[in-house]
Amino acid sequence: MASDAEDILDDPEADAELEDEGQADAAEQEEDAEEAPSDRVADLVEYIVCSLVSDVDAVSLDVTDNGDGTLIEITCAADDAGRVIGRKGRTIKSIRTLARALGQRVGTSVEVEVLD
Repeated sequence: MASDAEDILDDPEADAELEDEGQADAAEQEEDAEEAPSDRVADLVEYIVCSLVSDVDAVSLDVTDNGDGTLIEITCAADDAGRVIGRKGRTIKSIRTLARALGQRVGTSVEVEVLD
């Protein structure tokens, strides 16, 4: 068993493989750094909304960045607006809470609105 571990440690191909994985992870982190904070929040909102609605193709998000923060406006089919808003507005309130929590984490304030 010890010889197998030594073979792995001495294997230059294994070292190269680990180095390639490290470079891939670094490249992913650089991509995340280039992405605007509002894009991450918009991706989350889009994922949640698309999971709720029946007509995914009708969903669109308009993301507006300004000095105060980010405004995300959701447009969807009329039949699906009720699903996004929920009873007594509970669903949209939850979406706003999640968006604001992620926004705070990435350093931006977020407002989410559903357009008719």
